[in-house]
Amino acid sequence: MDLGLNGKVALVTGGSRGIGRATALALAREGVAVAIAARGPERLAATAAEIEALGVPALAIAADLTVPAEAARAVTATVERFGRLDLLIANAGGSFGERELVAGTDEDFEATFRFNVGHAIAATRAAVPHLEASGDGSVIFVASISGRAPSMRAAQYAAAKAGLIHAARNLSWELGARRIRVNAVSPGSILFAGGTWERIRSERPDDFAKFESEDFPWGRLGSDTEVAEVIAFMVSPRARWVNGTDIHVDGGQRRPSIR
Repeated sequence: MDLGLNGKVALVTGGSRGIGRATALALAREGVAVAIAARGPERLAATAAEIEALGVPALAIAADLTVPAEAARAVTATVERFGRLDLLIANAGGSFGERELVAGTDEDFEATFRFNVGHAIAATRAAVPHLEASGDGSVIFVASISGRAPSMRAAQYAAAKAGLIHAARNLSWELGARRIRVNAVSPGSILFAGGTWERIRSERPDDFAKFESEDFPWGRLGSDTEVAEVIAFMVSPRARWVNGTDIHVDGGQRRPSIR
């Protein structure tokens, strides 16, 4: 299916690995010029080269997205390079501090919210005039199954991802009059090279096998490409009437984690 994205410009935060990288490549295959923002310059350069090999221009932006102002800077850099911005995928995220509440600190919660929610909001705020000028602007917040299903630990991460889901719903109304769609996509546990689940599979093979067999209807974790293809559809004109929702890309997963 032609998604109708050819010639558009996208910014993907956390775009050098995992879901972000897969999303950047999925968009590039649709003819989208892609800017990717992340910290590691080597991975950025490698992913940018992969994008360019698909016949579209790429921009690698070295940015520490734990600082929201850096996300806004990435938007500015994208527009300076390409002259426009049509699609924003706020994918960067993670958790800080101890996973147990009593061992954690207020700073752990604040840093986790600043990284996940803060960078997404800062990027969206900076992108609004450009997305409005596009006439078909679309924003995706990459949330998580953790934002809607309880886990035993890491409440700061779960709360931050739930915040992203609800921010998307609210902003879909606030920005709808500007013809900007805002949605969330909530992946389940995703297996990709160099990711957390690959490490757990290696370090705790019995626990991993039990998790796969008991918590996934298909008996396996999802892939970054499976999430990326949903995101590409969601930002496309083919999904123009999808707004303010949270799309679950988890294969029917029962619980967020065994960690």
